[in-house]
Parts: sequence; C-alpha cells; structure tokens
Amino acid sequence: MKLLHTSDWHIGRTLYGRNRYEEFEAFLGWLAGQIRERDISVLVVAGDIFDTSVPSNRAQALYYRFLCEVAASDCRHVVVVAGNHDSPSFLNAPRELLKALDVHVIGNACTALEDEVLLLRDDRGEPELIVCAVPYLRDRDIRLAEAGESTADKESKLLQGIHRHYAAVGELAEQLRAELGEDIPIVGTGHLFTAGGQTVEGDGVRELYVGSLAHVNAAIFPSAFDYVALGHLHVPQTVGGNEHIRYSGSPVPMGFGEAKQQKSVCEVEFSARAPAVTRVEVPVFQRLERIAGDWSAIERRIQALAADGTEGWLEVVYEGAEIIGDLRDRLEEAIEGSALEVLRIKNTRIANRVLEQIDDDETLDDLDIYDVFERCLGQHGVPDEQRLELLQTYREVITSLQERDVRAE
Repeated sequence: MKLLHTSDWHIGRTLYGRNRYEEFEAFLGWLAGQIRERDISVLVVAGDIFDTSVPSNRAQALYYRFLCEVAASDCRHVVVVAGNHDSPSFLNAPRELLKALDVHVIGNACTALEDEVLLLRDDRGEPELIVCAVPYLRDRDIRLAEAGESTADKESKLLQGIHRHYAAVGELAEQLRAELGEDIPIVGTGHLFTAGGQTVEGDGVRELYVGSLAHVNAAIFPSAFDYVALGHLHVPQTVGGNEHIRYSGSPVPMGFGEAKQQKSVCEVEFSARAPAVTRVEVPVFQRLERIAGDWSAIERRIQALAADGTEGWLEVVYEGAEIIGDLRDRLEEAIEGSALEVLRIKNTRIANRVLEQIDDDETLDDLDIYDVFERCLGQHGVPDEQRLELLQTYREVITSLQERDVRAE
C-alpha cells in the first residue's frame, strides 16, 4: 500500500503582486499524474491548502478540480487536514459531500476525538490503514486561558495540550487496531513547528503560538504512529533524525529564499507496518532566481540568463559600494528583449531605514505585520531587554485577533 504525503500548497499566494495560479495548476496536474503513475492508494495533505482563510474563486476551482481528478483515479482515499492559513469552517463546509468521493476533511480539532481517527478500507472493504488526522491545533482548542498567566505558563500549557491531544488520538487508534485484530499501519498528521526545524528567509513561516518555546519534539508523537506526515515548515526534513517523522515541505517555492531548494513530496510504501520513504522531486514550474552582487556581477548574470533564453522572475540585491541612483532603469535595459522579469530590487547600499524612510526599492509588500512592529521598536529606541516581552505580547494580540476572525466565520 502506497501513501503520498504533501503539504503547504498555499494556493492563491502571490509574489510581489504577481498571481501564481498557472504555477499551482501545473503542480496539481503533475501531482495527479504522479498519483496515477505510482499507483498511490492514499493521499495525505498536511495543511495550508490555501494561502488565506478566504481563497479566491480561482483558487477554490483548482482545489475542487484536483479532488475530482484524484477521485476518478485508482487512489482510494484523500485525507486533508487544515493548517494555520486555512479557514476551518471553509474547509469543513463541503465535508459531507466530499465523503462521497472518499475525501476526508478535518478542518479543526474535533470535540469527539474519535472523529479524528479514520479507518480507511481497500477495494475489497478490508481495513488497510488508520489515520489520526490531527489538524493545526489552535490555542483555544488545547489551552484554557487564565488571568495573570505568565508567558512561560502559557507555553507550558500549550505543550501539555498538544501532548494530551496526540496521546488521546494515538490511544484511540491503538484500541481500534486491537479491536480489528489487524496489524495495519497507523499514520499521524500534524501542522506545527518542531524544535530544531529548518526554515529559510522569505518563506513566510511564523511562530504558531505566543512566544517561541512552544516547539514540539519527536517524543510528543505516540509510538503507535508508524509514519507522521507533517506540514508548516517549507524545507523537506525529518524530525529528530527519525525517518518516519517528516515534513514534505512546500511543493512550490514561496519566495526567492526558497528558489534554490529542491522541492518534493514523500512517497511512503508500507510493508506490513514498516514504512519505506522516497522523496519524489517536484519539477520547477516557474523559475525564480536571486541575483546579488555589485553592478558588474548582476549585469553578467542577467546577460548569461538572457543568452540562454531563460524565462523567469528575478530578485536583484545590489551590494556594490558605488551609489547607483538609476538602478531600476539599468535593470530594465538589461532585461529588455528577454523573457526575464525583475519582481523586486533591494539596494543594500542605501542605509537601513525605519518604517517612514522606505525608499523606492522597498514597499510595504516587503514587510509583514511583525516586521513593521520590529521596525517601530527600533525607531523608538526600545531597549533589547524590553523587546522580547513586547514582541510576545504583540504576537498574543495578533493571534487573538486572527482567532476572533475565524470564530466570526
């Protein structure tokens, strides 16, 4: 029995104002082809299907068209769990309808935990796999807030809540396997940040909870899990050196920081309960490249790409000592007649500026809500010893506002 593990599609994500629907469509078409060619029985998507909680009509069309295509293949089951970018209510809305296609959707932590424990059957109706479909666990799902709590108390409760949740679903899965009398594999899912997890600049990955200590380690996953399919981190990686606990990583580069990274999905073939994992490399559907250096180095690289007929989007980071006031004009002239397009220009020769001193080569698109706050702290000369507490409080406010918006849906 073969399982394919993927996550962090972020359908609808833009890059410096450019939409990427054709790129997402190409990936989903490729993924459907891999499912057919590799005789995949179960597809697991470990969160962040969409980039926003209110995806566009086009993003939704890509998602549902893909599910229909997979349902028409020999793939028997699709398991989708929500990530922190997804709206639980949006994903859950068509859940009952999608069950008819053997698509199982878990948008939020279930009140009845047995609803997160899925028994999947083969074409003969025989049990073949148990999936503990745990979605992104929101703060309110796993922690009861109390007045006067310190940040350390909150983080401790978060870790305890995550541990209790996984222990409970793991125990239910073991009980189900024992009742069946079948030695079938148990797969767990998760959308979270593990301790020591690798990230890259520009990938958009942020802390999920207040503070930075609420990172789980491999020990939090029950030993009953024969494979753990994780989402949230965009770099493909194992957790704690455990080959059976993995992030598949994002299949499409989220930014120029991921441009040189080989993207992949994970094929997991079970022999009895033993998983054999193979990384399946994802093709590049839209080339991204970051070019850094002085003007001569930048010009040479652009000329080489243009001569090869390369089609792609560029981020240019000027690091030369010479002050160039017409950098944008020079770049436009350099790419003229080619299939190259410069999406972002970063001029490091210009001194670092605070928020109100953004130059022509930096816009608010380059900053997120956390960058803006950190710049404000720097602008007002807030001492380092006070910054950590203020940042933690700010993250708590943002998390509270985001969860309020989810509840309002």
